[in-house]
Amino acid sequence: MLQDSASPLMEQLSYFHDHTLMILLIITVLVGQLMLSLFFNKFTHRFLLEGQMIEIIWTILPTITLIFIAIPSLRLIYILDEVNNPSITIKTIGHQWYWSYEYSDFNNIEFDSYMIPTDELNNYSFRLLDVDNRIVVPFESNIRMLVTAADVIHSWTIPSLGVKIDATPGRLNQISFIINRSGLFFGQCSEICGANHSFMPIVLESISPSFFTKWIMKMIKL
Repeated sequence: MLQDSASPLMEQLSYFHDHTLMILLIITVLVGQLMLSLFFNKFTHRFLLEGQMIEIIWTILPTITLIFIAIPSLRLIYILDEVNNPSITIKTIGHQWYWSYEYSDFNNIEFDSYMIPTDELNNYSFRLLDVDNRIVVPFESNIRMLVTAADVIHSWTIPSLGVKIDATPGRLNQISFIINRSGLFFGQCSEICGANHSFMPIVLESISPSFFTKWIMKMIKL
């Protein structure tokens, strides 16, 4: 039960998941049927010592099956690493235990994003998931994230976008994604980074490019 996809990357991941699951289902049913037939029949062959043909078949068939899984998997790996002409570049820095964001394309807009404490939540906030400053991006635009960490290894992850990238101290990783629609998308650090690992959520707000321009102008004035 994957989350509804909000990006082409997540759609491709969902297709690959369904493709692999169907192959596993076919294998499970076939092997189960063979095992049941072995349990409930009494066929024997006193002089059966070898069967080269059946051995060739049960060696080649798994190889072909693995090829059907490997080719889409390799294609998907290259798609996930592809970065083409990004419209916006955002730098993300992981700290213990909050995130910092820098919009270097727009006069170096910088802010920190902390989880909202339980006693400060309003009626429309999600406990342990909402933050005081959301990262805002336009939909249907190519976004490049540059991710690093200031202290220990973190992982910037939003499941509905199909995005998961490690934030490693001293290393700058990058990932690209496009969001199909407007909305709020929640994620969390998925690398155990210390005592408050569970309390550094990610909230990404996807808005139209025109509203994004207004938000940028507002942030520059601040």
